[in-house]
Amino acid sequence: MNDSDKTAIIKQAICSIEASDSPQLVVIKYGGAAMKDDHLTHKMIENIAVLHSLGIKCIIVHGGGPFINKWLEKLDIIPRFENGIRITDAVTMDVVQMVLSGQINKNIVARLNMKGVKAVGLSGQDGNLIVASPIQELSDNRVANVSSINVELINLLLNNNYIPVIAPIGLNRSGISYNINADLVAAAISERLTAESLLMLTDTPGILMDYNDPLSVIKSLKVTDITQFIEKGIISGGMLPKVNACIQAVNKGVEKAKILDGRIADSILLSFISDYQTGTTIYQ
Repeated sequence: MNDSDKTAIIKQAICSIEASDSPQLVVIKYGGAAMKDDHLTHKMIENIAVLHSLGIKCIIVHGGGPFINKWLEKLDIIPRFENGIRITDAVTMDVVQMVLSGQINKNIVARLNMKGVKAVGLSGQDGNLIVASPIQELSDNRVANVSSINVELINLLLNNNYIPVIAPIGLNRSGISYNINADLVAAAISERLTAESLLMLTDTPGILMDYNDPLSVIKSLKVTDITQFIEKGIISGGMLPKVNACIQAVNKGVEKAKILDGRIADSILLSFISDYQTGTTIYQ
């Protein structure tokens, strides 16, 4: 995409946002291929800076799977997954915290700040931002769901024109750190703050009717129709937690959740252009 195309996209997105009843609060789940490609990361930062300049409040929740796996490999630890969720023992948890809170979170914050956007990096451990509810209380698997979100802390940042950048690590009530799927954290934050929109950046064009056909994107899905797609195996594997997170958000008042192709530069801005089809929209 050349500079004139880029300028045209930004102008069209700005016009669409200004001409419509645009969302005032957007939660963006950042992960997948967009993280591994420096150009895509740059575009993501650029897109969020544009939204921020238009007065749209943005919250970023990031994953970091590829980077966690890379460090686990260096330490001769084999990653394990079940239904798309990472199995996390105590040793793996140390690596997860190091990568998510240290490497990835601060890199995103630094790049936003360089764009003139005020960003603050947090993990769920800061200010009791995320209280974790362990999936298996008596297990050494340090994986949890979200029990509660410190909405007051997030609103304090948003109301002072900061963008919160959140690593999906939470503390249980005993002060033990837990790994929480970033999709679930993004959904929980979007519902607790009644965001108008939840955007999930993924490694696919959206939900596909045929996994082998990247052009078979399902443009939109009602929550009530999703069960049959899961039963038929159309939605499976790593897409399951993403879709379940979207369902959770939409059922709790988020107007729409979008599964976007994070491999496409400007996918965030493109999602605001009404006549441009990008990804899959999930709604009530």
